[in-house]
Order: sequence, then C-alpha cells, then structure tokens
Amino acid sequence: MEHTIQTTMTLNGVAVTRPIPARQHLVDFLREEMGLTGSHVGCEHGVCGACTLRVDGRIVRGCLMLAVQANGRKVDTIEGLSDSGELADLQRAFHEHNALQCGFCTPGMLMAAQDLVASRPQATRDEIRDHLSGNYCRCTGYHAIVDAVEEVLISRRGARK
Repeated sequence: MEHTIQTTMTLNGVAVTRPIPARQHLVDFLREEMGLTGSHVGCEHGVCGACTLRVDGRIVRGCLMLAVQANGRKVDTIEGLSDSGELADLQRAFHEHNALQCGFCTPGMLMAAQDLVASRPQATRDEIRDHLSGNYCRCTGYHAIVDAVEEVLISRRGARK
C-alpha cells in the first residue's frame, strides 16, 4: 500500500484537502484526482512545458513537482486562469493569430505567456521568444504565438495609460 500524506492547497481559489500518494506528481494529481485535464503530460522530464502550472504566483513544471509539495500553497491551473478571465485577451489573441493548432501545447504556452505579460509588460519580441522557449510547440513555428503575445503586451500597455 502506497503511503499517502494529507495535503491542503488552495486550488483555483478553493481550499482542497486530500490524502495524496507521496510520489504522485502535481500534474497527475490535478488530472486524475481533480479532473483538471487542461494541463498536459508530455515529456515528464520538465522539458516540454505542457504541464506548466502556477504555484504561489510562479510558473512551475507540474511533472517535476510532487503534489504533496503544494501543501499550504496556492495552485492555479489553466482552468482557473481561464474561468477568472485572466487569460481572456491572450486566448482571443491566440485565436485571432492562429497561434494554436493541435492544442497540446496551448495551455502551458498560455500559462507561460500570462506569466510574461504580467511580470514584464515592456518585453520585446526577443524577450517573448526567450520566455516561451521552455514551451515546445510542434505545429505553429512560434511566429504566430509571438505575434499574439506581442499584441497583448501592446494592448495592456495602452490600457494602463
């Protein structure tokens, strides 16, 4: 029998307490136990970015973090950011620029893009590319993704004036 640890986290704004197997990764817990399947499991080595989540305001690889490490922490998933409207302008721009095709990378890419636009509103195209370089996309060639993120950065800068 696998050892479980009683774990409490704030998941998309809601307190969640569950006994979690000690070795279960955060992305697997979210997908299998919580039904939050927006974050994908790709490489399982922290390389592809498909499992990108936000923990205590910082993006992390859900395949590298154990779920029990989220004890007492705030976890935001693509579903939470989408439901809150935090990603609405990025989602619109991704759609308008055809910056998503198969969709496998899209949740992680949006999480990374939101992290960038929130933390570095003056980012250049090169900085956008650099920030998103940890998220792999096999379909788009990235140009449309960079265009979409750049549009949102420009739009948000204009809204703040």
